[in-house]
Order: sequence, then structure tokens, then C-alpha cells
Amino acid sequence: MTFKNIMTGFLALLCISTSVLAEIQSGRAINITISNVPSEEKNRIDSMYPVSESGFVNMPFIGQVRASGLKSEQLASNLEARFKQAGIYTNPTFQVFISDEQGIEQQVVYVGGAVGRTGTTKWTRGLTLYQAIQAAGGYGTFGSKYRVELHRAGKSKIYDLSKTENMNILLDPNDTIVVPEKGITGK
Repeated sequence: MTFKNIMTGFLALLCISTSVLAEIQSGRAINITISNVPSEEKNRIDSMYPVSESGFVNMPFIGQVRASGLKSEQLASNLEARFKQAGIYTNPTFQVFISDEQGIEQQVVYVGGAVGRTGTTKWTRGLTLYQAIQAAGGYGTFGSKYRVELHRAGKSKIYDLSKTENMNILLDPNDTIVVPEKGITGK
């Protein structure tokens, strides 16, 4: 082994141990991934998340989760427990990576279900429920506009988007929208 190889290995080990020991900080960005769930569910969770100044991450379906002051493994374990406890996933495995970025400029909403393109849609002030669905490719062939689910901060509400007043519901960053498939009655 050459001196160069030894030093390269030492530096790599140092970088790995430093990131493992690092704590998540408010105002920073973290990358969260999930496995052991269906691929469409993976697309809803896998993303870069901002840690608020108060130290929380806003996760789809379960809302606010304390992140600041925790190590990556601790937050991953907390997320696994919260999603299991809520009955959302039976055996999820989370990974959390602390980003070098100071924060995330772009905020998103999550659109899933029977739409043209599931995944994230850029959030801007004034974005409505209807606009987010259209940005995701609109209702799919079997998508129902009569029972659209909006998940925000651990709470869910169903909206009938055939009614104009419901089309203009304003969204918050990290909201999750699920467009269900039409039922037997076509709704």
C-alpha cells in the first residue's frame, strides 16, 4: 500500500464518521428516502426536505416531525415508528442524509393517485388544489374529481372538485393530494 492509498482511505473514513456523528440543524436541508414500500409510495416520500427554523420536518401523511438536534439514524427510526403507528406502512425503512445545502429554495406539494404524472409539483404562493392536479398532468382516465383527498399536517379532508369553490382551495408547502380512481358509479 502506498502512502497515497492510506491517506485516501483515512480521509474517506473521516468523512463517513463525521456525517454519522453530525446532528440535523434547523434551517438546513435533509434528504429522506424510504424502502420496503410499493414504488408509487416511494415516489411520495423520497425527496429533499427543509428543516424549519423551529426544528421540524413536514412529512406527507403524518405532518410535523422533530428533526433538529437528532442524528440521521434517530430521525430515520422515529419516521419508521410514526408511519407504522399511523398504520400507513407495515415495514418501512427510512434513510436520512444531511445535505450540505443551507436550505431548500423550492418548496413542493405531492400529487399522487390517478393523475397523469405522480410526484412533486412546485409550490408557489396562491397554488390551488385544482392547479396542482393540472400541473401533475390532470386527472387520469380513471381519476375521480369527486373525492380528492388533501393531507396536511397529519389531517385529511376530501373535496369534490366538480364544485368551483373547492377548486380554489389554497395549498401549503408539503401538502399531499391523492386523486382516487372512479368507483362503480363513475364518481
